[in-house]
Amino acid sequence: MLMAHVLGVSRANIIAHPERILDSPQTLLAEDLLARRFDGEPIAYLIGTREFYGRDFIVSPATLIPRPETELMVELALARLSSIKVPAMPAGGRSTQIYSDQPASVLDLGTGSGAIGVSIALERPDVIVVAIDNSREALDVATENAERLGAHIELIQSSWYESLAGRKFDLIVSNPPYVAGCDEHLAKGDLRFEPQTALTDNSVDGLSSIRIIIEGAVVHLRPGGWLLFEHGYDQRGACRALLLKAGFENLTSVNDLAGIPRVAGGQIR
Repeated sequence: MLMAHVLGVSRANIIAHPERILDSPQTLLAEDLLARRFDGEPIAYLIGTREFYGRDFIVSPATLIPRPETELMVELALARLSSIKVPAMPAGGRSTQIYSDQPASVLDLGTGSGAIGVSIALERPDVIVVAIDNSREALDVATENAERLGAHIELIQSSWYESLAGRKFDLIVSNPPYVAGCDEHLAKGDLRFEPQTALTDNSVDGLSSIRIIIEGAVVHLRPGGWLLFEHGYDQRGACRALLLKAGFENLTSVNDLAGIPRVAGGQIR
């Protein structure tokens, strides 16, 4: 992968032409990248991209590296969107049982590189997608990905719901920081190089951000709207309890392809 990046060719090209001789600049770049990789720096940061949901997303040390298991969030979001009907609002402002053709709306909380929000916007161009992140640097990366991939998406700098001023959505999705602050894995492997604020909120149980997301979703979801969020392998029970306490119904819990509890959510009435 690193050599393909250095030469600007595909991995298949390298396999087909292993006899290629590198010139001096290519050799220096390859040696630098290999040294950084041996030190543990993630390949995604070294080459600047990571594939997610069939597309190459730009990533940087300001953003979490999109994981394959997070593609589950996109799949579940698209399934929910296919069943959402948006109630028409008459002049008096009260909801009716008449359904209009106005577009559904999605909020992506803590968008990072924009992988989730941009993927949804590209798969469903008829849907309004709003993505927020507290990091200006992360939003710059998300903006670049949206523009490069041709996604129509509104990007806002905000700490969770703070800048949304009462806006409501049909679906809220999030891959929040959920690693406990004391987790030893934060100091190991690739995680050492990723933004810590995207991995942990430094709470003892890793659920502080999830609590904020659930509580805020009650206010920012339209009647019948859904909340979906990613969580840790051992947090399924705690997330279910938090959703029930907040008044969510039709609770859902979905395992990833490895059989690990990955996404929780529910519907607000």
